Amino acid sequence: MAKTKPNEAEKKAIPKKSFEERLERLEELGDEIRKTDIPLEDAIKAYEEGIKLALALERELKKVESRVEILRNGANEVGDAVDDEEDGRSYEGPVLGLFDEEE
Repeated sequence: MAKTKPNEAEKKAIPKKSFEERLERLEELGDEIRKTDIPLEDAIKAYEEGIKLALALERELKKVESRVEILRNGANEVGDAVDDEEDGRSYEGPVLGLFDEEE
């Protein structure tokens, strides 16, 4: 029987592994490939899985980097200089409005 790609409902039913779990799996695959007693076919399968994982992880990292950059740039546009009362220095970092400001 031929394998078919899961449809959208099946994709949602399958829990997605965390970034850390997938990174750990990639490390395991690397360790497995380095073994001298691994059959060639198993090494190739592990390599293929590793390449797919590495590319997916890289795409996810780029998305996260883009989000962080957007947050930094957006917050810098909105933020004002914040004076540090202790040493008189001002900080031109993002003001996210997460906490009530003291008056």
